[in-house]
Order: sequence, then structure tokens, then C-alpha cells
Amino acid sequence: MIKIPKITLDNLHFLTVEVNSQISTLQRYLLNPNEELARNIVDRWGYTNNLKNRIQNGNFRYLIKQQQNKPAQVSLRNVENIAVILDELTEQSRFIVEELTQVNDFSLVQPKLLVLVCSQVKLAIALIEPALSSQKSPDALKIAKKADLIKRKINQLVKKYEESFTKHKQTRDFVHVLFVARNFQNMAEKITQISEAIISRNIGQNVNTDRFQSLNQFVNDLSVSEQELTINPIAETRSGSAISGITTKNTNEPIAVFKDGNKSKVKGERLGVESWHSIYPGLAPKILAYEKRGESAAILIEHLPGYTFEKLVLNESNELVNLALKALNKTLRKVWQETRNEEPQLANFGVQLKKRMPDVYKIHPEFNYTNKTICGHFIPSFNDLIDQTIEFEKILSSPFSVYIHGDFNIDNVIFDPIENRINFIDLHRSKYMDYVQDVSVFMVSNYRLQVFDGPVRERLLAVIIAFYNSTRRYAIKQGDTQFDLRLAFGLARSFATSTRFILDKSLANKMFLKARYLLELGLSTKPNKRFKLPIQELFFD
Repeated sequence: MIKIPKITLDNLHFLTVEVNSQISTLQRYLLNPNEELARNIVDRWGYTNNLKNRIQNGNFRYLIKQQQNKPAQVSLRNVENIAVILDELTEQSRFIVEELTQVNDFSLVQPKLLVLVCSQVKLAIALIEPALSSQKSPDALKIAKKADLIKRKINQLVKKYEESFTKHKQTRDFVHVLFVARNFQNMAEKITQISEAIISRNIGQNVNTDRFQSLNQFVNDLSVSEQELTINPIAETRSGSAISGITTKNTNEPIAVFKDGNKSKVKGERLGVESWHSIYPGLAPKILAYEKRGESAAILIEHLPGYTFEKLVLNESNELVNLALKALNKTLRKVWQETRNEEPQLANFGVQLKKRMPDVYKIHPEFNYTNKTICGHFIPSFNDLIDQTIEFEKILSSPFSVYIHGDFNIDNVIFDPIENRINFIDLHRSKYMDYVQDVSVFMVSNYRLQVFDGPVRERLLAVIIAFYNSTRRYAIKQGDTQFDLRLAFGLARSFATSTRFILDKSLANKMFLKARYLLELGLSTKPNKRFKLPIQELFFD
């Protein structure tokens, strides 16, 4: 564990003592409201702010002087967070006093009950230094439990305030006492944040208490201690989930992957993995554990050896990329054949596109233009083209459906060169669907990589063309004569919606224009007409 500089610990001690003192003053004010005590709380703000600044400045000088690594930066940053939050606690005290001075009937405040709440705040503050010193996360959880207790007591108080208001109808006082309650709730939230900062320092990455408790339960399932583990962030998903690799001191490779976030998203991941195990065993990772807490959930997944396809195309040899591409095409043909359902399936790319375009327009409002006429030539808006596509696709369907990945980006495909094996991850969108959906997403996810090195761009183009040729050959063998036409709409969907993640105006504009071109090209084609996409021209810049 990274050692905290002595000067930082000293200033943190002075800060906790000062905050504790101000909460004690607030207690005295609640029992005996007077101007002198109120002034003591208001006037002491500058001292806590100075102590916070000393901690921040001292940590900065220490990191510069010692040239500390990232774990040290994470550790000291979380100590700084604690200092900031302690300073904010004194700010909440000031807000509480300012509201209390406006109350005429002080008995409505229920001061004796608020004094007890203040006692819990002081007990939580007293736990901070021991929790930092012990470096044991369960000690930090004791602080979070104090915060939960404070929240419960304040909720009880709010009910009493509501009863008093019903009896006395003192609207003005009622407003002020509700603000008092709200500020105590804010105190509880900040105490929870202190607990999270200490836990984050202990495990080396930012984490909330729900996430830690899920992780702690999973650690027990793995039969290792918290001290033996290293938690390394892998990614933050666009849906808000956090993904971390769990390693032990004796291994370099992760032994498992920990993912947590919104309950519906994580549950979808679990169901997606389980469905793949029942439909096509061996392609998805194993679920080691799953836990839900309130509106959040967490899942512990088997770590799969190998490279993501993204890392392959960016960093590895042409030989390895070609080997992976061959394995991918072979795997997809097997999956599509074994999961084939003879029922035709509408892809509804236009519907998907319309649903996502508001998010695109938030990032690129210039794409949201109206219908225009230039020299007598009518130019429909992009929204108009989408509506035409929705109608067109009602008579355009795949002759069969297969079980698809659903989010077939190149960072969700893993290749193990030792076993010559493909695996899929991030499976919360898997379902029976037109296989063109996965084909289009994979192709565009190669293209949209913001890499400008010439040889790498050429490799990406070669991968896209080879993948297209392989899947098209499969389509021809299956008698799927509308593969290219559906792919035109699928690629348009992927090109356009991907721009919401791209701030580079030049690249985003290229992709948007490609999407428009594909919609116009598809709409100008009769469903029964022979049609082939100009893939090389489409993806070549």
C-alpha cells in the first residue's frame, strides 16, 4: 500500500478535529440557539478550506518530487477527496444554521433528535483516520453504515416534520426545516463518499460501496483475500458499467473479469451469456458469480485468454490477423448454421436508426437539416430518408434468422492463437435476428477506429473486404439474394449511429455522408433486382 506523506496525515488530522468541533458547535446551537454559536460556525469556514488546500498542495509537491507512479497518484487523490468532502461537511453545517435562524417555532425542528444525528456524524468522522491507518476496507464500510443510519434517522424526522405541518400549518417554518433535513441528508451522502474514497485507495481504483460489497463477496467466492488481489480497470462502457480485471500477486493475467452497473444491463449480460451456453456452448465465457443490490448489479466472469480483434488489427502481425479472421469466419458459419431458424426476419435498420439519431444530433446538430431544393432538384433530409427506409424495409427480410451477438464490435471478439479459438464477450443484446446486423456492425467498427497510420488503415480495409467476401459467399450458398441490399441499410445504420461517439468532425462527416449514400442507393433499388455493394470504394478514404 502506498504510504501517505506525514505532512498530509498531520493536516488531515487537524481537518477532522476541526470538522468534529464544528459539528459539536452545531449540536450546542440546536440545544441553545443563539447568534454567537451561529457566528462561530459561519466564521470558521476559512480554516477548513485552508487545511484542504494544504493537503492538495502538499500531495502535488510530493508527487512531483518523488515522481510517484499511478498507484501513488490514485492513493493520494483519494486522500484529497476526503479532505474536500470534510470541507464540504462544514459547508453543510453553515447551510443548516442559516436555515435554522429563519425558524420561528424552534420546537418544530425536533432539536434533540437532530443532536443525535450530529453524534452519528461525529462518530463517522472519528472512524476516518483509523480506517486509513488500518488499510482494511471493512473499516471503511463502518463509515458507510453510519451514513445509512443518518439517512434513516433523517427520513424519520421528515415524517415528523410533515405531521407537525399538518397540525400547525406553519408553512414558512416547514420550508426551512425541510431544507435543514435536506442538508443533513447531504451530510450522509458525503460521509458515504468518504467511505468510498478510503476503499478506492485500498484497492487502487475508484469504487462505490455497492460495487465494493459485490466485489468483496466475489473475492470470498474465489477463496482469496483482498490483500492478495489487484484490481485493474479495463474499460468504462457507454452504458455506464465499469469493467475490471482481477489478478493475484502470483499471476500476471487476470483470473476473472468483474463488471458492474445498472441492474437491467448487467442482468442482460448474464442472460446473454447463459443463452449462448444453451444454444452454442463454448463460445461465451463462464459466469463465476452474480449479485444484485437495489438498482445495481455485478457479475464475475471467466477471463478468456487471447487478444481482442481490435488489438490484433492495431498491434499484431498480418499473419496473426489473417489466422484470427479465418477462425472468425469459420466460427460464424458454424454458429449461423447450427442456430438457423427458417422463419424470415425483418432487420428494421431504419427503425433502429430513427431511435438513435436524436443522440447523434446532440453531438452533431449540423446533420439535422430539413428538406432542400437546389436548382429545382429536391434533396430530402436525412430524417426523411430514414422514414422512407422504414417503409421500404417492410417488404425486405432475411430468408431465415440466426442467433446473433447483437453488439458485434471488434473489441467484443476474442481470439486465442494457442487454441485457435474465437470467443464472444459483452452479450447483453444477443437474440435471434438477421445475421446482416452483426456483419454491418463488425465492418464499421473496423472502419471507425481513429487510426491514421497508412499501413494500419490498409490492413483495416483488407479485413473489412475479406470479411465481407466471406459472409457474402455464405449468403449466396444459402440462397440469400438480398444480402447486399439489406447490408446497405445495415451499414448506413452503423455509419450514422457511430458518429455519436466521434468528435473528429472530418471523420464524422465522412461516415454520415456514407450513411446517406447507402440509404439513397438502397432506396433506389428494387428488392428483386440484382444488387452488389461497392465495398472497396465505400470503405476506402
